[in-house]
Amino acid sequence: MEKDPASAEFPSPVTAPGTRARKWQSRTIRLAAVVGAIVVWQVLTADHIRLWVRFDTLPTVTQILRAFEHQLGTQTYWLDLGQSLIRILTGFVLAAALGVVSGVALGRSRLAADILGPLTELARPIPAIAIVPVAILMFPTDEAGIVFITFLAAYFPIMVSTRHAVRALPTIWEDSVRTLGGGRWDVLLRVVLPGSLPGVFSGLSVGIGVAWICVVSAEMISGRLGVGYRTWQAYTIVDYPGVFVGIITIGLLGFGTSAAVELLGRRVTRWLPRAGEVAK
Repeated sequence: MEKDPASAEFPSPVTAPGTRARKWQSRTIRLAAVVGAIVVWQVLTADHIRLWVRFDTLPTVTQILRAFEHQLGTQTYWLDLGQSLIRILTGFVLAAALGVVSGVALGRSRLAADILGPLTELARPIPAIAIVPVAILMFPTDEAGIVFITFLAAYFPIMVSTRHAVRALPTIWEDSVRTLGGGRWDVLLRVVLPGSLPGVFSGLSVGIGVAWICVVSAEMISGRLGVGYRTWQAYTIVDYPGVFVGIITIGLLGFGTSAAVELLGRRVTRWLPRAGEVAK
């Protein structure tokens, strides 16, 4: 029995040789890179190396780990972590909802593009952290102002990515739905929203990262609780291991939330073909 030439040339991704081995190789390299960076940091700081960077003034890995262990046993650390998560999730969810809706409107409606387009393009280059003084004046509490800064930071990447994804959809998809008798809502639900999902989640991934940058900066300026506030407080009392505990915590929180967004994106868009699924 002859084999199908197509199947012979492109083996099934399930049986593609070496796929599992390549995944483990990639994970090993990533882990080795992190461990190598930690070892280099320990050597440079413990030996008081002074090059163009003064590593002799920075805490060693062991000092940071001791400070981290101490912080994990305090209630303040978990209160700060929870407060930052509440702020970031509140602002990000609001930005995701409004960003996707306005992005679709800007990509589909000429009237919306004429009304909202100039306003968004004028506001988009302004760094969200520069709005902190305005947020303090606008909102009655610092908490609302920080959430607003977080929302603003995440909104523009999500909106722009959604708008570009909607505008990039092939017109033949819409024409096919309309030819079969579909109306405007059919086009929106069957073409625009599913087709723009990869772009939407790309914007969400960027937005969550930018939101963490701005929420931490806002906490440093006007916060009372939060990882950013505690990191700045550690700096003011010359607790440099505490500063790095805050930095590492921010990195882990940012990594975890970004990974969650990307995982959700892969789940929602599992019907899309993935790079590397077809072995060459």
